[in-house]
Amino acid sequence: LERLRKEWFILGIVLVIAVARLEPGVGVKGGPLKPEITITYIAVSAIFFNSGLSLKTEELTSALMHVKLHLFVQIFTLVFFPTAIWVFLQLLSITPINEWLLKGLQTVGCMPPPVSSAVILTKAVGGNEAAAIFNSAFGSFLGIVITPLLLLLFLGSSSSVPFTSIFSQLFMTVVVPLVIGQIVRRYIKDWLERKKPPFGAISSCVLLMIIYTTFCDTFANPNIDLDKFSLIIIVFIIFSIQMSFMFLTFLFSTRNNSTFTPADTVAIIFCSTHKSLTLGIPMLKIVFAGYEYLSLISVPLLIYHPAQILLGSLLVPTIKSWMVSRQK
Repeated sequence: LERLRKEWFILGIVLVIAVARLEPGVGVKGGPLKPEITITYIAVSAIFFNSGLSLKTEELTSALMHVKLHLFVQIFTLVFFPTAIWVFLQLLSITPINEWLLKGLQTVGCMPPPVSSAVILTKAVGGNEAAAIFNSAFGSFLGIVITPLLLLLFLGSSSSVPFTSIFSQLFMTVVVPLVIGQIVRRYIKDWLERKKPPFGAISSCVLLMIIYTTFCDTFANPNIDLDKFSLIIIVFIIFSIQMSFMFLTFLFSTRNNSTFTPADTVAIIFCSTHKSLTLGIPMLKIVFAGYEYLSLISVPLLIYHPAQILLGSLLVPTIKSWMVSRQK
């Protein structure tokens, strides 16, 4: 939990640097970082190779047969969540909120569950950790295919980005490194178990570099106009969505005819409502490559990620107390 909270601080530093170091009209393309190469291909591939290397596939087999729980989590995450957000955004479209931030809210709804935060919070409460691991990993694999389809469906980016190029780039920078990582893991599994490399720190460093260059592109554009009102409202909406959906999953999973145990409910609450920043930002950079407002679209996801960690951390004692009382 302490490691997750540090992401707030680190992300804040990165955003401050991105804003402070760039002047309007100064881009980052072709600069020292060469983001058109290092970020678009190398950094994204590194994240998913690291995920494949660190993902303990053998731990998922024990949770494989809990089909009802898996269906609930994946349908809620990848079907109900984006659809509910789309309906909600139809109402918000008549408000003066920045339209690109609203599009960003829709991208949040389309994202798969995260690999780390939902599992860590489920473990902290004492819930069904195996189910959380399975759904986080399985949801990530599904997200590689389903998330781009959802983005194209709800945001219609196919008019400017060829459908085939999106999936070819996703395949080469996401699927291939992930599979290679899993293959390599089979041969160095014992070494990994002994040394326990800092996979989380490696992914965080690469992800922060991706976020930094994304925001540099935004603040280097003199035409970007992000009003404070829209940003404050979006933050409030994100917290409201998370609280509402966590409560909704709790009601569904604890109703009288439900067969879920209290430990299952804990895994459902976190896995169904959390969204992946690690997969999300690279996917947005691929699907919306060349978009002038890519960084504004990314803002809601960058807010949602620390918000889910904060809310989850605050609710751990309450949920744990409820689970223990129900089990007794």
